[in-house]
Amino acid sequence: MKKNTHVIKSRSLLCWLVGMLLPLQLFAQQNLVQGIVKDATGEAVIGANVLVKNTTRGTITDFDGKFKLEAKEGEILEISFIGYKTIEIPATRQMNITLKDDTQLLDDVVIIGYGSVKKEDLSGSVVAIKAEEMNRGAVTSPQELIQGKIPGLHIQAGDGQPGAGATIRIRGGASLRATNDPLIVIDGIPISNDAAPGTPNALATINPNDIETFTVLKDASATAIYGSRASNGVIIITTKKGTNTGVKVSYTGTFTMKDPYKRIETLSANQFREVINNQYSDGSAAGDAALAIVNQYPDQSTDWQDAIYQTGLSTDQNISVSGKAGVLPFRVSLGYNNEKGTIKTSKYNRYTASVNLNPKFFDNHLAVDINVKGTINKTRYTDDNVANTAAFFDPTKPIYDEETGFNGYWNWVTGGLPSTLSAVNPLSMLYDKNNKGTTKRSLGNIQLNYKIHGLEDLNVNLNVGYDVSKATGSDFANLGSFQAAKDSDFKDLGQGKTWNNLRRNHLLDFYLNYEKELPTIKSRINVMGGYSWQHFYFSDFDYYTSNSTDGGLSVKEDTWEYIEDEHHYAKVNQQTKLKEKYLVSFFGRLNYHFMERYLLTATIRRDGSSNFTKDNRWGMFPSVAAAWTLLNESFMESTKEVLSNLKLRVGYGITGQQEFDDYYLHLTTYSLGNNPNGQYLGTYLLKPNKYNQDLKWEETATYNIGLDYGFLNNRISGSVEYYWKHTKDLLSSVSTAAGTNFSNIYTANIGEMKNKGLEFNVEATAIQSKNFTWKVGYNVTFNDSEITKLTASYNPDYPGLGAGSANYGSNATTIQKHQVGELPSTFWLYQQVYDANGKPIQNAFVDRNNDGVITEADRYFTGKNPMAKTFMGFSSQLIYKNWDLGFNLRASLGNYVYNALEADNCTTDSFGNQGIISNYYKGIYRTGFTKSSRTEQRASDLFLENASFLKMDNITLGYSFDKLFSQKISGRISASVQNVFTITNYSGLDPECSAIDQNTYPRPRIFTLGLNLNF
Repeated sequence: MKKNTHVIKSRSLLCWLVGMLLPLQLFAQQNLVQGIVKDATGEAVIGANVLVKNTTRGTITDFDGKFKLEAKEGEILEISFIGYKTIEIPATRQMNITLKDDTQLLDDVVIIGYGSVKKEDLSGSVVAIKAEEMNRGAVTSPQELIQGKIPGLHIQAGDGQPGAGATIRIRGGASLRATNDPLIVIDGIPISNDAAPGTPNALATINPNDIETFTVLKDASATAIYGSRASNGVIIITTKKGTNTGVKVSYTGTFTMKDPYKRIETLSANQFREVINNQYSDGSAAGDAALAIVNQYPDQSTDWQDAIYQTGLSTDQNISVSGKAGVLPFRVSLGYNNEKGTIKTSKYNRYTASVNLNPKFFDNHLAVDINVKGTINKTRYTDDNVANTAAFFDPTKPIYDEETGFNGYWNWVTGGLPSTLSAVNPLSMLYDKNNKGTTKRSLGNIQLNYKIHGLEDLNVNLNVGYDVSKATGSDFANLGSFQAAKDSDFKDLGQGKTWNNLRRNHLLDFYLNYEKELPTIKSRINVMGGYSWQHFYFSDFDYYTSNSTDGGLSVKEDTWEYIEDEHHYAKVNQQTKLKEKYLVSFFGRLNYHFMERYLLTATIRRDGSSNFTKDNRWGMFPSVAAAWTLLNESFMESTKEVLSNLKLRVGYGITGQQEFDDYYLHLTTYSLGNNPNGQYLGTYLLKPNKYNQDLKWEETATYNIGLDYGFLNNRISGSVEYYWKHTKDLLSSVSTAAGTNFSNIYTANIGEMKNKGLEFNVEATAIQSKNFTWKVGYNVTFNDSEITKLTASYNPDYPGLGAGSANYGSNATTIQKHQVGELPSTFWLYQQVYDANGKPIQNAFVDRNNDGVITEADRYFTGKNPMAKTFMGFSSQLIYKNWDLGFNLRASLGNYVYNALEADNCTTDSFGNQGIISNYYKGIYRTGFTKSSRTEQRASDLFLENASFLKMDNITLGYSFDKLFSQKISGRISASVQNVFTITNYSGLDPECSAIDQNTYPRPRIFTLGLNLNF
């Protein structure tokens, strides 16, 4: 009976469970949505994301494009996949969904010179980078946003100084001594590359957070519309604008710690004493003097590099408000950047503000774009040589010594007087010098674009802009300092330089643009023509003053004058430079598109520059390019399942160059004379300046062929390009024969150069699933240059032009030269001799001309220069749900650096019996040099090193959120590391340095926390 009761109870429970689960099952079936996702051709879309909007419920389509998902009828589904437009659609029980191709890639509007075009209509070599594609991390200057991102674009970061600039080259540059910097255009204003003193480069005063896009124009068919200033490529920067949506507030803040983790490898105090004791224990008077110096403080050990470095703490704060106020779209932003350098006393502050208004009137026929940007840069500089001085200052000496009387810092003293030949205590170099500067800059324009009523195909565009900067600063030695004590004019008081500089750039552009669809002949035509006027004005005024405010001070009255209003003594008009330049241009462009397959672009620009005489003033710069969209041909129809883009481009064009320092070289000019004591005599004595009336345009002709490709709806896309450039009438500074001019050096057109290269890049979404996406990008550039002609009529036997020197004390040694058949700036050195064991023999070099003596005639061109022959970038971004992890790698191959630090400090015989002694580079163990070095030893190929490297520039981990405290707050938090690691065989501090590694401010490793909020 009990058993039956148990069975009955079990069956009752089972029935109850079934009764409970059956409605749930029926409920699940009622909420089960299923369907299939196809493309416009009817092919299944595999791996498409299907998500219930504003929930975490989602799935992906299978190999047949099918999906099943729990959702209520009427709930909104989001369906997305790379290469297709994302759609939102109400859920139904059975769904048949068709995704449309995302033609945005082709429909994207790309900013080019004097207008914009659809990406599919490009025929030149143009790359556009949007804000979301740029580098992340502690970005101070705009160029850091695109470093390593674009083939053919080489950006060498500045050193570790706060706010440091960078060297930017597009396809290797095209000049010798004229500028190789690309033209920078900011919101339609071509700015001057001559950044004001106190500004590291022309981009330093732009807040990176304000930038919307970078567009890089590389070949002449794209750049020739800028004619006279485009031979080194063009970078167009477009800043963020107002929107037609509601008001949006964005905040971005970063907090940064900079670790000065690297040191120049020199000897410790004990190692230094050991070397000196071994070198100078010969019993001679000089040897005993050297031993006495290093044993003056027998227990002292000072790491001077540790003494000058600190952990640099920085912050960057930005806030912007954008939206629409009534009928007025607007964007306003404020930014503050504060950087403390890793060398004590160095710091940089930047304050930025920008306003953009972009309303439209008359039924959207008149578009007005108003941009105003303002920046204040404040910099506290350190001595350029302080890092090297700290590395090689005697480590057996203390930092402080009150008995010396030089503001408490120990320094080299002979007979109670400061040694005039010695280096200064590194801490005194920092704290006893007050070198600071302030730069104020404003950049703005108003651009009007009017679509003619009744003739809407015709647009009239007027752009009026300005770029004005003013810089002031001073550099003084403090009273009572070691530096002041060595001053011969104002002993113990010190003197310094005050400077005041003004840069003005005014612009007026006017052009007409006519665009017309011609469906009857399957054509589209775009014609543009215009006029440009630009005026540059430069004023540099430097004068030297004392720290004294004592009017009774005895001075050299023939040299110095007391300035009452400034309360100090000054050399009057010590250095004054006034320059101005005008550029006037007429330009035009034709774009013709036929049958959505064939594109022809032709441009012409005629430029006039005030840098040349009337006979040579005008230059003509034409270009032509053609593109063929092969994918749209009927014979390619069967490939469209795989191919999504295939376009062949060819182009040719000529660009010009007139950027050089001697603005009035073609004119007969005079300057104020001076007497032997340096006092200016005003109009009493005028002296003629150098001149060259034969100056003319430097011109670069460029050929380009490129192939754009895309696969799987551009899930994989990129391009491959080959270019060849030929520059003639190279502008360079050259020596003049005695008696032929009023200076021994002047600027002339002297030769020709060729430059060729190959570029390749690929962007790919390697993985895309419901919760995980992996995107990668890779680019590589091969570049080679050669000087093909030097018309050195000034001295036919002169072996090339000097291009770079190392400074050893008061002597400069030429290390690099330009020469026919060689790379620009090729290293020009003596060939080191080695012993049977492979050790270098000091002061022994190959006698290449077999005349029995070593002279400069025995130097040779090494075939190596500082520019990499191959450089590449690799980026990766992994996204898992709300998390993202990205990094950027950059490699440089075939670049060489001359290690002048080692060349100058690699022998143990360095005591000149002058009462001072310096530390040694650890290279003494490699060289074994124990003798005094000859001048030739400092120009030996022993110190030329391959500086190829692989760097991880940054790695960033971030988390994005949609809701914080309320529905209206979204944002992202992140942590990043920059300068993560460097793999190189270069023995110096950093392979990414100047061609001659001599003065350095080490790059730190940077740790950053970031927060972005959107309201």
